Amino acid sequence: MGFIPITFVDLIDIALVATLLYGLYRAMRGTSATYIMVGIFFIYLLWILVRTFNLVLFSTILSQIISVGVIAILIIFQPEIRHFLQVIGRQRDNFEFLTRIFNFRNRKHHDEIDLQPIVAACQEMGEQKVGALIIITQTSDLSVIVESGISIDAKVSTALLENIFFKNAPLHDGAVVIKGDRVVAAKCVLPSTQQEVPKSYGMRHRAALGMSEVSDAIVIAVSEETGGISLAHNSVIKRNIEPQRLAQSIRKMMRLNLQRSEEQGDKK
Repeated sequence: MGFIPITFVDLIDIALVATLLYGLYRAMRGTSATYIMVGIFFIYLLWILVRTFNLVLFSTILSQIISVGVIAILIIFQPEIRHFLQVIGRQRDNFEFLTRIFNFRNRKHHDEIDLQPIVAACQEMGEQKVGALIIITQTSDLSVIVESGISIDAKVSTALLENIFFKNAPLHDGAVVIKGDRVVAAKCVLPSTQQEVPKSYGMRHRAALGMSEVSDAIVIAVSEETGGISLAHNSVIKRNIEPQRLAQSIRKMMRLNLQRSEEQGDKK
């Protein structure tokens, strides 16, 4: 018995399927969806065996279950599917030519950001244990996030940020979105992380990490319980950052974003 011939097209097919499965695994990692997928796989495997042995009645029942199951999968996995599509859309490698065109604009945008009022507000809110979520926009389009909140369009200042996040203020829940030197919106709703995180992480930290998973934005979270300042970027969150080092850490993340954009532009 000879071997089954494998062509170059077959290798591409296998690579694409492997990439898709890995992407689904990353999107569902740390959630109960993993166990559901395993159950669906065993049902599908059972259906193949039933059809192989020509068990007509059982095969018919399983076929109906599987056909209805497609709709059920879309409903059950709606958050994971949405997260998976957001991760795909975030891959700037697919848009290198756009990245190269906007490199100069990004550099100018970074230079225009005055971090002093942001850092001062975070330090004072941390000392007073006032919770806060601040998004510093980079290149990703955050229009959906902005539209989920209340439009402000005001110049960034320490007093403005402190007033927004004051405990009894109507806008203190949710996140503030900053673009350049403007606060564009407040009380914005952020996606929660799909990662497995320690139980000590509050809703602000989960939201900050979730936002960093679907965009290249830099997210600052001030804990209401401890007053600690955290920075989330590129699916990683760093906690308990000293206020004196906050501006330096943000600048470093901005430089990494710019460097990555320039490297992708050079490859193109």
